[in-house]
Amino acid sequence: MVFLHPLSDFIDCNSPISHPSPNYYYEGYCPQTGNLLKLPRTALVEAIAQSLMQQLAKNDLYSQEGKMYGVLLVELPTGEQRIIKAFSGLLNGCSVVEGWVPPIPGREEVALEEAQTLVELADIKQELLNLQQIPQRKEYEKRSQEFTQQLQAIRDRHRQRKHQRQTERQQICNTVTGEALTIALEKLDAESRQEGIAERHLKRQQNQVLQPLQQVITAADKRILELKQQRKQRSRQLQTQMHAAYTLMNFYGQSRSLQQLIPSGLPTGTGDCCAPKLLQYAAMHHLKPLAMAEFWWGYPSITGDKIPGEFYGACAERCQPLMGFLLSGLKEVNSANLLSINQERDETLSIIYEDEWLIAVNKPAGLLSVPGRYLDTQDSVLSRLRNILPDGMSLNAVHRLDRDTSGILILARDRETYCQLSQQFQQQQIHKIYEALLSGILASEKGVIELPLWGNPHNRPYQQVDWQYGKPSITHFQVIAREGNYTRVEFKPITGRTHQIRVHAADIQGLGIPILGDSLYENNSQQNRLHLHAREIYFQHPKLEETVNLQINTPF
Repeated sequence: MVFLHPLSDFIDCNSPISHPSPNYYYEGYCPQTGNLLKLPRTALVEAIAQSLMQQLAKNDLYSQEGKMYGVLLVELPTGEQRIIKAFSGLLNGCSVVEGWVPPIPGREEVALEEAQTLVELADIKQELLNLQQIPQRKEYEKRSQEFTQQLQAIRDRHRQRKHQRQTERQQICNTVTGEALTIALEKLDAESRQEGIAERHLKRQQNQVLQPLQQVITAADKRILELKQQRKQRSRQLQTQMHAAYTLMNFYGQSRSLQQLIPSGLPTGTGDCCAPKLLQYAAMHHLKPLAMAEFWWGYPSITGDKIPGEFYGACAERCQPLMGFLLSGLKEVNSANLLSINQERDETLSIIYEDEWLIAVNKPAGLLSVPGRYLDTQDSVLSRLRNILPDGMSLNAVHRLDRDTSGILILARDRETYCQLSQQFQQQQIHKIYEALLSGILASEKGVIELPLWGNPHNRPYQQVDWQYGKPSITHFQVIAREGNYTRVEFKPITGRTHQIRVHAADIQGLGIPILGDSLYENNSQQNRLHLHAREIYFQHPKLEETVNLQINTPF
């Protein structure tokens, strides 16, 4: 199959094309170096994509469904520029189509399992549809409505007759006496009782008719819940297998499965989007990416957020978490190629302790402990180590330090060690000592701060003292020194709430003096970093059964 298309298939190479600034960048932080890698969407590649749209418009095959399409401008080792193109997912049920780059390797490994699962899911879908359409539902609704109307009619008549009887009783009492009065009143009471009997009889009849129908419906609803749970479990199982089988390669030549790249899990369909397909193909065939564009074609998306003919960037849920790895290894090129590499984040990690079960590093301020979900949260201690160490993909961070906090961070090299250390943290058997510089003079020498902390969901990540919703948090403190207008303090947190030391220092109910450089809890911070450092930690080694005491110097 031909996958590398000449530019002349899409544009007139003799026609001038303006070169304004790119309209969009595909971006990601390199997990190994922390550098921000950027691949642009230029006017040239947009013109190529628009030409492709014109070609798609001439073929009804591409109008039968709505999906993302993409083009990647690449440079061959000879210096010649070519185009590769891709579609997301399947094209009318096919994964391999002439002229389009093939799917990411790995799908064929689970093809049989996928086919069997799709058959199972189709059977489940049909059974769900049948259960939702059982005739007893309509029968129940119809008969229930009939009984409701009949009961309402009886009650209306009873209400009317009750009012009439009250009037009749008044008239009888005013005109009749003795035995005749008793007989007349008894007759009216008997009529009232008879009406009550009629209503109860209709209710019994209603119950006799509706109860069997309701039993069938209840059993069907129970089965529906079981099937939905089964469908969810089966889909997740297939998704896990596919993520373990799908293998991506970057421009370093490194290969990782989706499961290794994002162990916390990714949505269904990850790895089937245009951008990963295009970058994967380029990396495998030693093609240098120059610019990329993705657009929607066919029917508008179900959610209405995609319009045919419009350009879109990397999707936040499926593609963006992979961008840093996929772009890794790209060499810096000249500005004509419009591919830039940002060197601002080239911090190094210092390993302070290492054995076959765990590893401890000195995390620099400004670096996340673990990666987040979006573009600006991919670079982290964990992601860097996973790309540097031979066993990096088995690492898991046992605890966290705030991005702005520096100091000792411990990672486990296997699941058992991770669980054992996590249990020690939960049981408050691991002791940590922080050092901080407060932006003021603290009068107290030492003490204990006990304040309940609550994270306001409308103001993340800000934490605040809240006596109604907050979780208990305890911090011991002791002054080390007073330095000019600042106070150096040692903190020993007993609990491990988010931003615990920072809030305990800044809140008026705590020390009332924020940590120097705390841009979140200090209004007038002019410092280039948060002056909070995880200086020391000691714990029982889960394998060596001895106390490990780690300590590093405070960098401020």
